This record gives sequence, C-alpha cells and structure tokens, in this order.
Amino acid sequence: MPIDRDKALNADPGVREIGWTTRDVLLYHLSLGAGAAAATDPELHLTYEKGLTVLPTFALVAGTGISAGQAPAPGVEMPGIDVDLRAVLHAGQGLTVHRPLPAAGTATLRSRVAEVWDKGKAALVVLESAATGPDGEPLWTTTTGIWVRGEGGFGGEPGPEERWRAPDRAADAVLTTATTPQQALWYRLNGDLNPLHADPAFARSAGFEQPVLHGLASYGLLAKALVDGVLDGDVTRLTGLTVRFAGPLVPGESITTSVWRDAAPADEGTERLLLHAACPDRDGAPVLTHATATVRS
Repeated sequence: MPIDRDKALNADPGVREIGWTTRDVLLYHLSLGAGAAAATDPELHLTYEKGLTVLPTFALVAGTGISAGQAPAPGVEMPGIDVDLRAVLHAGQGLTVHRPLPAAGTATLRSRVAEVWDKGKAALVVLESAATGPDGEPLWTTTTGIWVRGEGGFGGEPGPEERWRAPDRAADAVLTTATTPQQALWYRLNGDLNPLHADPAFARSAGFEQPVLHGLASYGLLAKALVDGVLDGDVTRLTGLTVRFAGPLVPGESITTSVWRDAAPADEGTERLLLHAACPDRDGAPVLTHATATVRS
C-alpha cells in the first residue's frame, strides 16, 4: 500500500537545519508585489534591508530561497508515504507564528506526518513542521494538507468536519490585490521551480490553458493584503493563517479577499478574522476558502 498510516504516524520526525538571509526575505516580498507603487510608496519596511520586517508567511519558504543553493526536489518524502506526485494536490495550509520572524537567521525544522484521513476516493495527509530558533524557542508551526487521489477507502476515520461559515452580513472589509503577468516567474525563485508555473507547454499537459500562480503565492498575497488593508501595515499583528486551496489564479488576474471580524471569543489580546478570496476576473471563482486569520488586537 503506497500509504502505510501506522508507519507514517509512528515515524521519528525528520530534522534539518535551515537558514535564510535578508535577500531571501526581500525577494519573497517583491514576489508578492511589494514596492509595486515605488514612486509613491516603496514599502521600505518590506523592500529595504534597513528596518526590514518579515511577512509571517515567509516561514513557508524559509530555507528554500536563493541563499539555499540547490532547490529541494518537489515531493512528499516521509516514512510510510509513497505516492505518485501526479495524484497529489496541495489541499490546505496553516501557519502559527510564535514570535516575529527575524530578517536573517537559522532554525531547526522538525517535520512529521500528523494524521492520515480517509476521504473515500482520496486520502488527506496532514504534515506538520515546527521550527525553533538557535535559542531553542519556537518560531513557527505549519500544517500542510496533501490530497492524494486514489489512496482512500482504507477504513480510516474521515477526520473532523470543518465548521467554517461566513457571517450572514456584508464583509467588514473587501481587499483587492492585482497580480502581474510575470508574478509566477518571480515567485518560483523562492524555491518552487515546478515548470507548471513557467512553461506554457507543461501547463497545457497538466490541464491548464497557461501557467498558474503557486498556491502559496496566493496565500502570501492574502496575508499581505490583510497586513496592508486591516492591520495598519504591522506584520507582527498577523499570528496565524489557515486556508483551503479551492482554485488556481492565473498571473495577471486579481484576487479579492472578503474579511469578516468573528464574533466568537478569542484568546485575550487577539481576534479571529474569517476570509474568502475569489477571482473577480472569472466571475468570482473561489481561490482560497474556509480561511481564518488570528491577529493581535
């Protein structure tokens, strides 16, 4: 069986050392459109090394950027997980930041399979990675949902039901972010060199009319829109972001994010935002759904 659930869940975590520089952070921010209006607002807190602050979602590419040398090969390499990459979809992404990220640094990254859910025709593999700094203190934790077609039906639990629901009222904020035709070419320099995001012929062979933007690029665009449009430009106020990937975004299209402030109780000093991101260029086709952000008040 390509997925051995017991072996995957009981395996020792994979451990590796990662590092990043200010150049990696600057490139990440530029790949999300920072400084696009440089004549009027260069966004120096994101585009200039003096006083540089770090978008929390940089954690998803830390250790894979230009300073890392050879980019890691795409794949899901975990004990008990042996699947055909053509059957794999990035289903969802979660991030919790435990303290503001430094503009340059090193970390120890421990990764494991947290769960394998049986979805009938597919399996949902949940990967968890936790980064700690040189002082041993936690930096961030990520959860990545991997949808593997054809690997369900093994008699496992389907997993908890998601209870996300948009409030029955107008959004408290609507944020529109434009992308550029070369956006995916910029973003892939963060480490994901999949030709799906650059080569038109490869994209057509995968069922797309043209190259599409990375899912994590859409994720980063949403985070930057929140910081700019709701959090007064303060990257440290965004402490968590969870999304489900619902559809592709083509470079050059826009993404519109609806934001609702959740009335449900949150931890002291924080609040929860409910989010839905869609593409207005394609009649509101969903891009990121079932999304929540945790922010400092």
